[in-house]
Amino acid sequence: MTDRLDDERTRIVPIGASGPLSHLDGALGAEIAALADTDQPAGTIQMFPRPLRSPALVLLAHVGAGDEAGWRAAGAGAARALPDDEPAQFDLGPASAEAVRGAAEGLWLGGYRYRDAREEPRTAEVELVTGGVEAYGESLALARTTAHATWLARDLTNTPPSLKNPDWFAEEISGASAKRAGVGVRVRTGDELARFGGLRAVGGGSKFKPCLVEMVWDPPGATTHVVLVGKGITFDSGGISIKTREGMKRMKNDMAGAAAVAAATLAAADLGLTVRVTTLLPLAENAVSGSAYRPGDVITHYDGSTSESTNSDAEGRLVLADALAYAAAELEPDVLIDLATLTGAAGVALGRSYAALYGDDDELTTALTEAGEAAGERMWRMPLHGDYRELLRSDVADRHSSPTHGGGMAALFLRDFTGDRADRWAHVDMAATCWTETSELELTRGATGWGVRTLVRYLSTVSA
Repeated sequence: MTDRLDDERTRIVPIGASGPLSHLDGALGAEIAALADTDQPAGTIQMFPRPLRSPALVLLAHVGAGDEAGWRAAGAGAARALPDDEPAQFDLGPASAEAVRGAAEGLWLGGYRYRDAREEPRTAEVELVTGGVEAYGESLALARTTAHATWLARDLTNTPPSLKNPDWFAEEISGASAKRAGVGVRVRTGDELARFGGLRAVGGGSKFKPCLVEMVWDPPGATTHVVLVGKGITFDSGGISIKTREGMKRMKNDMAGAAAVAAATLAAADLGLTVRVTTLLPLAENAVSGSAYRPGDVITHYDGSTSESTNSDAEGRLVLADALAYAAAELEPDVLIDLATLTGAAGVALGRSYAALYGDDDELTTALTEAGEAAGERMWRMPLHGDYRELLRSDVADRHSSPTHGGGMAALFLRDFTGDRADRWAHVDMAATCWTETSELELTRGATGWGVRTLVRYLSTVSA
């Protein structure tokens, strides 16, 4: 970040409904004012080559309404329009803290490339230019930390299943945590999972054994304890209730919830947020073999209650159930939140731009919705109909896992395991939003890292 322009670099100029938002003097300002099309949505990029003049190339980056989301879109659009080796300067003009954070976050998110992909990542820097640069240190730190945590979640989710299994995931998180002072990790395996019947059942069909990763960030002065739970199915074949070819081919992303909550926890540590965070990652591979669990099996969970499995492809709720029951019984959370790629029904109901949000606590669901809106990750609150509870009734267990009708049944199933924390719990079904087939603005084709930005914003609001 600097307060000086260099005419030898490509210039990025923000533009709003009234025209360019930075101070442009002389011939360049007159040229842009004459050619600029102000009636464009946020993130649109107009390119003006200027041969034999300086700067030789100007990009107009549209910021829409000029809010943080508009600046984020402009930054991401610029990152996509620039060649990967093209250094540039983003002339922010008299920017606000929100503009700096949005533009920087957009540039980093739009420049993401999967770390093991053949496509080369951006190597050239983009400098932000504005007056009083010393005032924007916090904005840049928030943008950098949030974007890098989102990159981590994307990397974890994009990793192919030939590499990714529960042990690999646990090692990645343990290694990343070891680099942060104050972040503790415990990995439970084997006999330590004796009470986690859902996790053991789902992972029983794979040669890669399940595990439970528990991360802890507990800084001095923290007064609020937030427990995050993320579904971590490293590959989901559907088990004996096997998926179709189309339904299975992207199931390396079925651990996107675990990736998001883990990355957000590391971000909380990087930012020094004074909120206690315990994060649970139930990790398993749902495979087909002679030891796979079956429809009709009865599973005993951490809290001692039982579930009849009626569909082995409804595995996510079984591993989450154990983790939620453990959290409610042992961790005394003030807030309990789970993120999961849980149902195709969420995408049918809301499309690919909204995650489904469930919970009885109006204050918590509102706070999450507002955090998501600010972060650019939208949620829509769905009903939890008590009348549907009867549809979970089993003749041989306390409940069964997969009713064939009734809205929000997975969320109702999970609520059973939150104990006396049911009124402080929220469930986010992000199955439809965790992946994108196209690259657009801050999203790059593949894993989106959905949920990281929302959780960082939310944790910042409850930080003491």
